[in-house]
Amino acid sequence: MTAWGDVPGVVELPDGRRVRGTGVRRPRGGVEPPDLAVHLLGRAPRDVGWPHRWVRWRDFGLPASTDDALDALREAHARAVTERVEVACGGGTGRTGTALPVLAVLSGLPPDRAVDRVRGHYRRRAVETRRQREWVMEVARRLG
Repeated sequence: MTAWGDVPGVVELPDGRRVRGTGVRRPRGGVEPPDLAVHLLGRAPRDVGWPHRWVRWRDFGLPASTDDALDALREAHARAVTERVEVACGGGTGRTGTALPVLAVLSGLPPDRAVDRVRGHYRRRAVETRRQREWVMEVARRLG
C-alpha cells in the first residue's frame, strides 16, 4: 500500500512520515481505509474491517498502560514509512492529539516543541488536559 495523500487530518511528522489523526465518530467520507489504525478508546472498538490496535484510554485521561500505548505508537511510526497509518479516539482531538506529539518525538522533534507543532498542524485544542501534556513529556523522557 501507499502512504497518505492529501486527505483531511493528515499530519506530516518531522521525519517526513505522514499519519492521519481522526475520530471514530467522524464520517470517513471518501478517505481510504488505513493499513493500520491505532484506536485510543475506553472500550474495545467494533470491528472496522481493517487492521487495528486498541489502546485502552478513557476520554480526557491517560492510557491505562503507557507501555501498551508506546508499543502501539512505535508500530504506527515504523509502519508510516510506507503505509497509511491512522490514530483515532472518539472525537479526534484529545487522545489523538496527545498521541501525535509522541509520534513527533519518535520522528526526532524535541519534546518541548512537539505539542505546539501538533496544535499548529493538526488541531489547536490537541492535548486537552494538563495531565496529557505532562504525559507527553514523561513519555519523551522514556524515549530519551
